[in-house]
Amino acid sequence: MKTLLVIDGNSILNRAYYGIRPLTNKDGLYTHAVYGMMNIILKHIEGIAPDYAAVAFDLKAPTFRHKMYDGYKATRKGMPEELAVQLPYAKKCCEALGLRLLELEGYEADDILGTCSRIAEGEGVFAKVLTGDRDSLQLITDKTSVLLATTGDTVEFGEKQFFDKYGVAPGQFVDVKALMGDSSDNIPGVRGIGEKTALKLISDYGSIDGIYGDFDAVETTKSVKTKLEEGRDDAYLSQKLARIDVNVPLGLTLDDLSYGGINKKDMLELCIKLELTAMIKRLDLNSADAAEGASAAIIAEESVPAEAVCAETLLKNTLDGVWAIRYTDEGVTVYGKLEGEETEKCYSCDSASGDTLDRFFDGKKTVITTDSKELYSKINGDIKAELFDISLAAYVLDTNANSYDLQRLGLAYLGKTVSEGDEAKIMYELYPVLTEKLGESGQEKLYKEIELPLAQVLCRMESCGFKIDRAGLEEFGRTLSKTEARCAESVYFSAGEEFNLNSPKQLSEILYDRLGLPCGKKTKTGRSTDAETLESLRPFHPIIDMLLEYRRVAKLRSTYVDGLLKAADSEDRVHTSFKQTVTATGRLSSVEPNLQNIPVRTELGRELRKFFVPKNSDYVLIDADYSQIELRLLAAISGDERMINAFKSGADIHTETAASVFGVSYDNVTSEMRKRAKAVNFGIMYGIGDYSLAQDIGVTRKMAGEYIASYMSRFPAIESYLSETKEFARKNGYVTTIFGRRRYIPELSSSKKPLQAFGERVAMNSPIQGAASDIIKIAMINTQRELLKENIDARLILQVHDELIVEAAKDCAQRAAEILREQMENAVSLAVPLTVEVGVGESWYECK
Repeated sequence: MKTLLVIDGNSILNRAYYGIRPLTNKDGLYTHAVYGMMNIILKHIEGIAPDYAAVAFDLKAPTFRHKMYDGYKATRKGMPEELAVQLPYAKKCCEALGLRLLELEGYEADDILGTCSRIAEGEGVFAKVLTGDRDSLQLITDKTSVLLATTGDTVEFGEKQFFDKYGVAPGQFVDVKALMGDSSDNIPGVRGIGEKTALKLISDYGSIDGIYGDFDAVETTKSVKTKLEEGRDDAYLSQKLARIDVNVPLGLTLDDLSYGGINKKDMLELCIKLELTAMIKRLDLNSADAAEGASAAIIAEESVPAEAVCAETLLKNTLDGVWAIRYTDEGVTVYGKLEGEETEKCYSCDSASGDTLDRFFDGKKTVITTDSKELYSKINGDIKAELFDISLAAYVLDTNANSYDLQRLGLAYLGKTVSEGDEAKIMYELYPVLTEKLGESGQEKLYKEIELPLAQVLCRMESCGFKIDRAGLEEFGRTLSKTEARCAESVYFSAGEEFNLNSPKQLSEILYDRLGLPCGKKTKTGRSTDAETLESLRPFHPIIDMLLEYRRVAKLRSTYVDGLLKAADSEDRVHTSFKQTVTATGRLSSVEPNLQNIPVRTELGRELRKFFVPKNSDYVLIDADYSQIELRLLAAISGDERMINAFKSGADIHTETAASVFGVSYDNVTSEMRKRAKAVNFGIMYGIGDYSLAQDIGVTRKMAGEYIASYMSRFPAIESYLSETKEFARKNGYVTTIFGRRRYIPELSSSKKPLQAFGERVAMNSPIQGAASDIIKIAMINTQRELLKENIDARLILQVHDELIVEAAKDCAQRAAEILREQMENAVSLAVPLTVEVGVGESWYECK
């Protein structure tokens, strides 16, 4: 049987808007609702393969329901502005997806959905209604089903599924709503009648006519009967308001809804405007047939054909000028022009390798790349040419972007898609655009003096790696396996039976059914057994502590011990990959394996550091860690004299804060006072509130609020700084570090209060955290430069947040430690000193 798919546009767009974090294009246009809506619709188009398809939207004009009842939808808030700006694009995208767009003044989308479904039924076609609104469930018949989009997934309701859930027929659902009303639409219903009572009454009497037709015969409580009697008029009014009109004068036939597939030309133009790179890939919009007929603005000019040359000719023809280089499996492609020439050239070479390729990076030229770190790993010698890394430049310009691949950058900055073979040309065209924008935003220095030189440092660190003690780690793994087995046995004994500890379903049955523990959070797959839930269950049964210990040990063994052994090379060195373009704050991240995430909070976790060692017995490790760098930055940036003087005097800042907040002398601060002051110190930077602080330190909310108020009165410059920073962010949409790094905060313009609150916390913390990340990067660059300059046998091998590790020969370890301390403490000049704690040892553990 043929099928019609008809979609409630407003409902699906609204669901996507609230279900996806905010996304914007380079112009600040919100795009997340459109992107989410398209994904939902495409999923159902691909799954159903409809013969006919349409999407219905509401219009602002009043409908017949508004004319019938002044209060209809009177309590509903207007559409949030960040959703409203996406509505026109949502409609255009629906049309580009091949859907017939339907709107009619005086009627709602629900009425159009119902009318389309009945047109389909009249032609013997099965209708599927995709919506997130339960109102459409009344449309269900033997030839119409409703695809109800929920938070977890989409649930299809036919007649049987509906009856199984509600106990009445779909056609009776209008009368249920007539009794219970609808607060979202401001349909009154019968005052005091809820869904449960309404369902029972309609199940027993069939309809509101069945109730009021022989009212004396209705058997229910006296209270309910009184409510029904007093609410008769409201019930019949509500019935009219709730009933979907299936006879809307649309003036079309089923053939007018025939589905012909995606209009790739229109879809491509919209995806470029909205910068929906993933959608371009999903719909294969880079193909020739997609681009054919697209507007000139989005089609790259005809490519300069690549001229195949030998390596020597390549070098001769690219002595100076600006050149983009693109590596392929076949060799390299370069695109650009010599200085003083008008015409660009494109050369391909399949033999440019080794010394020949190294010489390409000599001379007075600019070389454009998409990954300078990877480029450094390919070159044997030094790179004398000036490099321009478009991915790093784009990251500096917008740290919130979800990717910095060439396809997205071509869309965002050139309005062009990237076809195979044109990559080097797009890179060449991006160079002047990104350079100009770096200058406009005041971030050119940040890019040139921090991010770009750091890439070479990271390349050296990745190549060197960090040696592990394989034998020791294997023995530690065996010990963990035994501990893991003992923990499991303890759990089984406490549970009274054996079960699969790694099965959430079996574990939930033990905890909630067999042991009767209180069930809190539920997930799509059942009752939660995640770490947060287990922590909340600690007071109820000793098995929880056993379970948590089992999980800790199992993770140590599987993720860290087994993972590190597997990742180590033939020389037992582990080579992590540092990512420069991942975090919004500018922090580096580490993957495959993640060496920034080695556990430190438990003694057993810290044991892992014993197995990170220098290359042999002639070497040692040197570990240097900034002391309280974020608090020092807060003091310096805010200019708070009290806190600045505390750091200058060398006093313990948490004790100093405790003395101020609790009104006692420095010497009379107790360990508990210091602990609470420490939580306040770090919490203030993250905009902590009284509730969260109370949870963290185990005091009443009132007391926590008093701590915060006392802190702000004692450190008034900090309060002013935080307030001014939030105001600046709200006005400008971003905050900056002392080095000019920007972080854009679209959440601040959201109509959603939780997102606004998140945006404010980001605004307060990002200048501090971002500056800390900039400082450690400067220290890395300077440390590497000085180690090379003095030509000593020492090298940087790891960065973990505010900590750097150097591997050095014993005969030069003292000098290497001095260089490391000097470069870290003098990376930047502030109103407070930066202090570094340095340790030397035969393992990472010994250093700490």
